[in-house]
Amino acid sequence: MNVILAKTETGRAVDNLFTVARDRLPGTGKVIDVRRQAFEAYERTGLPHRRIEEWKYTDLRALMREVRPLAPGPDAAAIGRARAALEPIAIDGATKLVLVDGVFVAELSDAVSGGVNVRSLREALEAGASDLLEDSVKDAMVSLNAALATDGVMVGVADGAVPAQPIQIIHVATASTASAFTRSQVKIGKGARVTLVENFIAAGGKAYQAHDAMLLSLGDDAELTQVRLMADSADAANISSAIFDAGARAKFNLFNLTAGGAVSRYQGFVTLAGEGTELNINGVNLLNGSQHGDTTLVVDHAVPHCTSRENFRAVIDDRAHSVFQGRIIVRPDAQKTDGKMMTRALLLSDEAEADNKPELEIFADDVTCGHGATSGALDESLLFYLRARGLPEKAAQALLIQAFVGEAIEGIADDDLREAVMATAERWLEARA
Repeated sequence: MNVILAKTETGRAVDNLFTVARDRLPGTGKVIDVRRQAFEAYERTGLPHRRIEEWKYTDLRALMREVRPLAPGPDAAAIGRARAALEPIAIDGATKLVLVDGVFVAELSDAVSGGVNVRSLREALEAGASDLLEDSVKDAMVSLNAALATDGVMVGVADGAVPAQPIQIIHVATASTASAFTRSQVKIGKGARVTLVENFIAAGGKAYQAHDAMLLSLGDDAELTQVRLMADSADAANISSAIFDAGARAKFNLFNLTAGGAVSRYQGFVTLAGEGTELNINGVNLLNGSQHGDTTLVVDHAVPHCTSRENFRAVIDDRAHSVFQGRIIVRPDAQKTDGKMMTRALLLSDEAEADNKPELEIFADDVTCGHGATSGALDESLLFYLRARGLPEKAAQALLIQAFVGEAIEGIADDDLREAVMATAERWLEARA
C-alpha cells in the first residue's frame, strides 16, 4: 500500500518559498546539491508538530501558522534603522559583526584583529564550501535552515589567541512579515580564550521570523564564554539551533536569555568529544502575555571524565508558556561522567504554564548524574515581609524575581556582560510594573 502524506497549508508555503528562493541563495554545484538534500530531509517530516516527541510542547504548525517569504536585502533606509538600533546594545570595545534581515553588512561591522578572522557565509558558499550546510543533527528545522541559509558570519580564532574584547554578533530585523535564514560558524583554536555575545533585536520589523543556526567547535584547552540575548519584537518568531563540539580539557560557559518574541525556541546540541572538558549552561526565560518560549538542550558525553551543569530559570506571567527540555546522554565508554541539570519555574498567574522535561540516558556504570525540576508561585511569607517594610506589591515581587533569576545570571563571570544581562531583566520587570 502506498501512503501519501498530506501537506498542510504551512507545509505548502515552505515548499513554495524554497522554489522561489533558490535563485537568490548563494552557491553553485555541490552547494546546490546539499541544499536540495537538506530540503528533502525537511520534507520527510515537514514543520515540527506535537506528534514529534522533541517538539511535543512547541507545535510550529499551530504556533507559526505560516512561513514568511525571505526578507529583501537591506537598503540604505534599513541599514540606517539598524545603525540606530545598535547604539543601546553595543558592548563598549566589542568587535561587532552585524546581520541585517539575514545579510552580513560590512559597513556596520568592525574590523577584527588579535588572531581572529571573519568572512561572510555568502562568500564561503559562493567559493563552494558545501560542508557548511552539512549537519550531524537530524532535525527538521536544522535541515530547513541548511536549505535556505542566505548569509551569516564565519569566525576563526587562531590557536592560543586571546582577543582582548568580546566578539558580538548582532541580528537586526527591519523587514516586517518576512523571514531571515542565517547560519554562522565559529572555530576556536587550541588554547584560545574567547568571549562571544549574540543579540537578536528588532529595528522596526514586525511579525518577522528569524531562523538561525550556529556551528561551533572548541579546540583542546580552549575556553569560551557565550552570552545570547533574544529580545525580538513582541509578535516575532525565533527558531535558533546550535551545534557544538568541544575538544579535550576545554571550558565552555553558555548563558541564554529569552525576553522577547511571540514564539521562540533555542535548541542546543552539545558533544563533549574530548576528556576533561567542563560545560556550564545557564538560561532564563522571561515571558508574559501569550508568549511561548522553548529551551531544548541535548548534552552528549561521548568520552570519560567530563563535567556538565545545566541551570535554567523561567518567570512566567499572564498566559505565557515556558518549556525546558534537557537531555544528558552518557555513552558506554564515558566513565567518570559528572552531569547534573536543574530547572525551576516561577508562575506569576493562574494561567501561566511551564513544561519541564529533564532526561538522563546513561549507558555507563561509573557516573554521577542527576536532575531536578520544580515549579511554584512567589513565597507569600517573603512577600508579606517585604510589604510590611513599606514596599509596594510590584516592587516586592520584582525583588524576589530578581533574586530568583540572579542565581542563573551570576554564572556569567564577565562583570560588564553580567550587568548587561541583569539590565535586560530589570527592563522586563519595569515593563511588567
